[in-house]
Amino acid sequence: MSCAETISTYALRSLGIGERLLPRSDITLCEQFTLIGSGMLWNIYFGLLAIVLGFFTAQAIALAKASNTKAVRKSAEWFIFIFRGSPLFIQFFFGYFVFLSIKQSVPAFGDLTDAWLGAAIVLWLNTTAYSAEIFYGALMAVPKGDTEAADAYGFSGWPRFRRIVWPTMLRLAWPAYTNEAIFIFHSTTLVFVSGFPAIQQKGDALYYASYFADKTFNPFIPYPILAGYFVLVTLCIITVFGLIGRRLNRHLPVARDERPKFMAQIFR
Repeated sequence: MSCAETISTYALRSLGIGERLLPRSDITLCEQFTLIGSGMLWNIYFGLLAIVLGFFTAQAIALAKASNTKAVRKSAEWFIFIFRGSPLFIQFFFGYFVFLSIKQSVPAFGDLTDAWLGAAIVLWLNTTAYSAEIFYGALMAVPKGDTEAADAYGFSGWPRFRRIVWPTMLRLAWPAYTNEAIFIFHSTTLVFVSGFPAIQQKGDALYYASYFADKTFNPFIPYPILAGYFVLVTLCIITVFGLIGRRLNRHLPVARDERPKFMAQIFR
């Protein structure tokens, strides 16, 4: 089988499309690149869903933690404490057990035990807790002068939050939130090694890398391939978040890059 045929056969195998039988002998480098890349589709799905949903819910939890209502504030604090205080690996096991109990009681919620939904929910809640603490810290760090200036211009309530507090909070939180986005994407490798099973071998990138390491008795090929894919996606995350960060700080003066003037030194 040529490399082009291998790509057409296994490129979407992690989604259940294409050849179901995995190669067991004479495993080629192209097969490893293709199948591990196919598994990356799941990692991208889990990471993208958790980051997008967590961005909005984390800000809601951060605002709840800053609330003057004790019940709302304590609920947010306990939510953050529970998910930040326990390992994500254990959260996957506990989440699968809870979803399995719900499935047995209400069969209509059977999809909760599938990784595409159940594991995504666990990742979403986990990154919400960590991101909420980041946004809460940024919210508390909003300069008092900004809010006083807003009051002086007659801003109050929702307009004050939307025009003054929220943009400043995002600017302050964005570098730390970028790190959280990278961390939660890397954490997607725990999905299929925890409580959620890979049904019909539809696993993520780590699932296929482990398979090839076991079959070839050589982990020094599949795992570097896996690392390379993660580096590429991480570069994409850094690029996108960097562009957003520059957009958020577009009103700030850009520091000039002072380079040494070699020609001036030569002709002096």
